[in-house]
Amino acid sequence: MPRTPKPRTPRSHWLLLGLVLLAICGLLGLDVLLSRAGTTSTPSGSRQFVPPTASDNGSVIDPREPTVRSVPPRAVALTFAEGPDPQWTPQVLDVLARHQVHATFFVTGAQAARNPGLVREIVEAGHEVGNHTLTRTDLRQAGSQRIQLELKSTDLALAGAAGITTTLAQPPYLTSGSLDEAAWNSLLRIGNHGHQVVVPDRDSQDWRGQGTEAVLAAATPRDDRGTVLLMHDTAGADMVAALDRLLPELNNTGRQVGTVGATFGLPRTAVPAGLLDRVAGSLFVGVVVLSAWLADALRALLWAAAALGILRTVFVLVLAPVQRWRSRRWTPPWQISQRVGVIVPAYNEQAGIAATVRTILASDHPVEVIVVDDGSTDRTAEIVDRLRGRHPHVRLIRQRNAGKAAALNAGLAAARSELVVVVDGDTILEPDAVSRMIAHFTNPSVGAVSGNVKVGNRRSMMGRWQHIEYVIGFNLDRRVYEMLGCTPTIPGALGAFRRSAVLAVGGVSDDTLAEDTDLTMALERDGWHMAYEEHAISWTEAPATTGQLWKQRYRWCYGTLQAAWKHRHAVLERGPGGRLGRLGLPYLLVFQVVLQVIAPVVDVAAFFALFTAEAWTFGLTWLGFLAMQLLPGIIAFRMDGERLRPLWALPLQQVVYRQLMYLVVVQSVITALAGARLPWQKLDRRGQLTPARR
Repeated sequence: MPRTPKPRTPRSHWLLLGLVLLAICGLLGLDVLLSRAGTTSTPSGSRQFVPPTASDNGSVIDPREPTVRSVPPRAVALTFAEGPDPQWTPQVLDVLARHQVHATFFVTGAQAARNPGLVREIVEAGHEVGNHTLTRTDLRQAGSQRIQLELKSTDLALAGAAGITTTLAQPPYLTSGSLDEAAWNSLLRIGNHGHQVVVPDRDSQDWRGQGTEAVLAAATPRDDRGTVLLMHDTAGADMVAALDRLLPELNNTGRQVGTVGATFGLPRTAVPAGLLDRVAGSLFVGVVVLSAWLADALRALLWAAAALGILRTVFVLVLAPVQRWRSRRWTPPWQISQRVGVIVPAYNEQAGIAATVRTILASDHPVEVIVVDDGSTDRTAEIVDRLRGRHPHVRLIRQRNAGKAAALNAGLAAARSELVVVVDGDTILEPDAVSRMIAHFTNPSVGAVSGNVKVGNRRSMMGRWQHIEYVIGFNLDRRVYEMLGCTPTIPGALGAFRRSAVLAVGGVSDDTLAEDTDLTMALERDGWHMAYEEHAISWTEAPATTGQLWKQRYRWCYGTLQAAWKHRHAVLERGPGGRLGRLGLPYLLVFQVVLQVIAPVVDVAAFFALFTAEAWTFGLTWLGFLAMQLLPGIIAFRMDGERLRPLWALPLQQVVYRQLMYLVVVQSVITALAGARLPWQKLDRRGQLTPARR
């Protein structure tokens, strides 16, 4: 007996996938960090160590000496903070250019790295650029290392974006009126990193959104004292309109409006960045831009996946009930009385083969059981041989191990009937399953009929999850496929075929691991129609362990990809083959492959979105996904006559079981792209299958 070759699958793909997900998590984590709004602390009120000149009006403080420069009378140092903003900063620059005024833009490192072109535009227009920290964090409660990180990261962003560094810094949430002991200590730490601190004394309050008049009133000086005016180039249209009115008013009253450097007579506020800082800054800007692009792309992908999920749900909920209504109204025009051959390919099925044969013999339609022993190494053949001695309509065919396709072909060659039923060796049939399926062959255009396969061992959590999947996924999809006339799979666990039609397409091919899918597609391309009989019920023993489930689904998914590629030319054909190519294959690939491949990445994006301002939106979206699963689940269980009790496990299935299926599909796709070929992978059976009470 030839030894079964070991699977040749690419092992490095898990490392590659892990690295990709790790990189995605890192980039999304960076985007979350840079997107989160800064936090503020309440001033303590103690000003024991704060110089009075620093807390009376606008000033520039050099904490290294320390010295305090006060703003000259009737001078206005115009500053903008929190940008650059891709929507509003260009409009601010236009207003400043129209009034021939220069200002100082205190940019955050996050925004500077995301919008490097705007930083260059600010510098090229003759404006100053200052440091507003990386993430707009209140530095009053920050330690020295956090302050260094906030300032250095922003300096790197400026070096990468415009090739400069700045000596000016403006801590967020700080004005002369809020200078307390904690704030003064933070200014001393800022000075240790080589920055002079600009303290505004007038806040335009444009961020409140109270209208142009309110912004204008808050920004206009009340007396002849000089002022450092704080505005925000992220505040919106009211800020832009107020600025356009404020500048001529200040000019008409004889005030000098300019940058911080010009107002305070600072010799140099910007210096060219060194080569090392430029290189590091360019890398930092590139990573931030990539993280922002990735976050936006994954959010779009998440919404696209949500839209497709909703579309599929609507699609299923519309077509499945129509199919059920039509199938219940249909009655066969006449009864088929000929004996039907039931082919059972078996390889090491000693645990359940006796029960399978007995339930087939108990059918209410005349049957002949043909068991093809595919080189079993256990007692499968011995058990069937004993049954054959007691039942004249049981036949045993032995062959060397050649695979399931060869076993099915041997059974087809031995069958004496035109209509044959294929049953797995671990399956239990209901007595009317055979008669219900073959009734559909009274329609001469039907080439094959799918039965309704149910999970029998559903008491464990693994079995319960698969039970939900069979009812909601497989059986609902079969109803949709029948309505569209593009069924891709007649399951090998329970399917009926015209023997002559199968032989006409060359029998069962071993080109793929999903021989049932391959055969179904071949029959449709040959012009045959497929049918689904919901009342033809069989019970199968689902994999009981994660390892066995992985082997089964890996084979199914990989084989399905092989079959889809093999029959890709169906898209150009007419009739049932054309419907398969233009409806069945896209539906199959989009919902069972593409969405499964992108799902892990989308789930990662959704997780990180919970730490952003969109947390509620994404949380509600996930609950919506669950509802979209629950509603079809209730309908599917009702259609199949199942109790609703197992649906309590549906939320946990979405969290655990669904992730496992994602990884199976990912591995299958990578294996297919790598060109590897898998052998048949036999599952271990425990013989614990009993029909469940519905």
